[in-house]
Amino acid sequence: MRIYPDNPKLQYSGRIDFDNPKAPVLVFAATYIKIKFTGTSIKAYMDNYRNCWNNYMGVIVDGVQSAVELSDGEGEYLLADGLGGGAHELMLFKRQDSCHYVAFKGFELEDGAELLEPSPLPERRIEVFGDSVSCGEVSEALEYVGKADPEHNGEFSNSWYSYSWMTARKLNAELHDTSQGGISLLDKTGYFNGADDLRGMETSYDKIQYNPFLGELKPWDFSKWQPHVVIAAIGQNDANPVNIMADDYDSEASANWRAHYRAWIEKLMELYSAARIILTTTILMHDAAWDRAIDQVCSEIDSNRVTHFMYKRNGAGTPGHIRIPEAEEMSDELAAYIESMGEEIWN
Repeated sequence: MRIYPDNPKLQYSGRIDFDNPKAPVLVFAATYIKIKFTGTSIKAYMDNYRNCWNNYMGVIVDGVQSAVELSDGEGEYLLADGLGGGAHELMLFKRQDSCHYVAFKGFELEDGAELLEPSPLPERRIEVFGDSVSCGEVSEALEYVGKADPEHNGEFSNSWYSYSWMTARKLNAELHDTSQGGISLLDKTGYFNGADDLRGMETSYDKIQYNPFLGELKPWDFSKWQPHVVIAAIGQNDANPVNIMADDYDSEASANWRAHYRAWIEKLMELYSAARIILTTTILMHDAAWDRAIDQVCSEIDSNRVTHFMYKRNGAGTPGHIRIPEAEEMSDELAAYIESMGEEIWN
């Protein structure tokens, strides 16, 4: 029994491109499709468009997680088999960022299976604008806690274990993880999109498809989804190719970065007129001058809607990406900070 993507009993979450409702495109880490069904097996049909790395989708069925490696182009994938009787709930989610896009073409259930209503989405909503740490990149490399990254080809990256999604789960909130590995604030800095045409968050945050290697850029309609809390976790990849803030905090280039960062935050305040906005970085090692710059901008904005949050080991926790235990540490601190703002922020 084929279940097509526009079936109203499928549940979607994340910034997803629904221009073609028969083949919605998943771009961002932590975007997902949820289905509740009876039967003993389920397949998915997906078209994978690869930019880099090996590409994987995450699968959680009845609480048990696994990963499915994708081939390029059209594909049919067995997600679960040998399930017991009764109802099952499955989440198919994007483990990685725009290193690939996935066009979802539907599920296949056994003949006679029944499609049920999935559990409802949380009412609370959080959005995270960040880089690879916010995506959960290399999070599963557990032998490298507190160490530089091992050689890898995408197999250790899993958005489920990002501090972003951990925080959202601890707060029972829906997450839009609009983050991208290697991204900085400004174009021509950071690491995203290759050395010849570096793209920053400033020109990517308002897109639903934003990787030039995978097709045309498409704008996002911000009215489709409004978060209660926004986490702006940018300011770590910005030290490439020149660590301007550490080299000379008062330079013209440093002042220009702070001006653009302030303009970006003020634009988010305009787009999300009721949201609380948390400015932060992460425990990934970086020069404290970047956190000083963020703190200065926060003071200049001078709004009770905008605050600056620092982790206990901010900028000093690890030279490599954040592994699962470190993401737990970060999410514990961040969730407690958000909870300290009071219940009214979710109204």
